[in-house]
Amino acid sequence: DDNARNQMAERANGGRTVPQIFINNQHIGGCDELYDLDGKGQLESLLTQAAG
Repeated sequence: DDNARNQMAERANGGRTVPQIFINNQHIGGCDELYDLDGKGQLESLLTQAAG
């Protein structure tokens, strides 16, 4: 639905590719950004924080 897609793009700072990844309500970006965080050693801490 167009309304849901527009809301998602707004929440994702204009990102329209899928998937748009959020961790703990923080916009990460797409798959490339997720792999970049992992390569920098930052992904695990984000996931650990989200798991609480």
